[in-house]
Amino acid sequence: MKRSICVVITARPSYSRIKSVLREIHEHPDLELQLIVSGSALLDKYGSVIDVIRADGFEPNAQVHMVVEGENLVTSAKSTGLGIMEMSTVLSHLKPDAVLSVADRYETIATAITGAYMNIPVIHVQGGEVTGSIDEKVRHAVTKLADLHLVSNQDAAERVRRMGEEPASIHITGCPSIDLAADVMQKQGFLNKKEQIKGVGAEIELKEPYLVVMQHPVTYEWEDAGDQIIETLHAIDALNIPTLWLWPNVDAGSDAASRAIRKFRENNGTTPIRFVKNIPPEPFLELLSGAKCLIGNSSVGIRECSYLGVPVVNIGSRQSGRGQGPNVLDIGHDRKKIQQKIELQIEHGRYSSSSLYGNGNSGVQIADLLSKVTFNMGKRITY
Repeated sequence: MKRSICVVITARPSYSRIKSVLREIHEHPDLELQLIVSGSALLDKYGSVIDVIRADGFEPNAQVHMVVEGENLVTSAKSTGLGIMEMSTVLSHLKPDAVLSVADRYETIATAITGAYMNIPVIHVQGGEVTGSIDEKVRHAVTKLADLHLVSNQDAAERVRRMGEEPASIHITGCPSIDLAADVMQKQGFLNKKEQIKGVGAEIELKEPYLVVMQHPVTYEWEDAGDQIIETLHAIDALNIPTLWLWPNVDAGSDAASRAIRKFRENNGTTPIRFVKNIPPEPFLELLSGAKCLIGNSSVGIRECSYLGVPVVNIGSRQSGRGQGPNVLDIGHDRKKIQQKIELQIEHGRYSSSSLYGNGNSGVQIADLLSKVTFNMGKRITY
């Protein structure tokens, strides 16, 4: 009898981080994939990721609406509570053998709390890493709620072990998002330039040098989100290089960041920036692999760009403490210094590929592992 693994997708980043695992679970003879799509993945303002998921051939078993409008500290807490309430109803109907939660967001901890209280074994992907925001607290809390830990590297595995988790429950599988980066390195052609790059602002010709920006609010600094993103906007404006700018995540402070972007766009119509809500995972990574530099504070710069060898200017504290490759230069929120770092990275050019977060076979490793462990309701996973 197949064992059912319920994977919860909550946002644009969580889908790209787990897509290869979905594929391998779906194709594994001993596993059944259950899929819940939730959070900002359901919202048009963040790119309707559910449409991308369906286009890739995955049909969700359920949708969980849980995002409370406002994008501040209060709505983040309320969204977490609503997520627990709604997720418990869905999981009671699906009755999975285990539930899989990804990384470190409030939607992630809602999934882990629900699974733990319902005696459903919890699988956590990407535990044991450190960052410079509340995400680190959430990530470590999910680790303590989880029964099986699928971590990216040895450093992460050691942190999970020091938190008191059983060594047998910790497995170094690499980061599944590197699987997609490996696919992009092996073959091109995922990117349909006319159909995939939908957005507003300047039309960008991808045959010429271009930059990519992904900058999200930092929860501990959410009141400064607008001012912080303005510094980056002016740095990009001064460079006058065609730029693709991905819309901020649904975090506290994203409303202020979005307002700053819109105001800048209205007052700087000649700046060659195209603002985009969402791009499907493989086309995005192909686009990223051709960029002169990634700018912002996304973990994509730390993970996928290290594997792809793309130069990165990492701004602010959001990724503080996370292991990074030589392709990353760190800087604060100062437009002149941001501009200088970007110019240095453009001059440097490509970096050698790093396997710090995996070699591109995480999905296969994870599916094989899930087919071998024993899930005991209300107990630790056994082997």
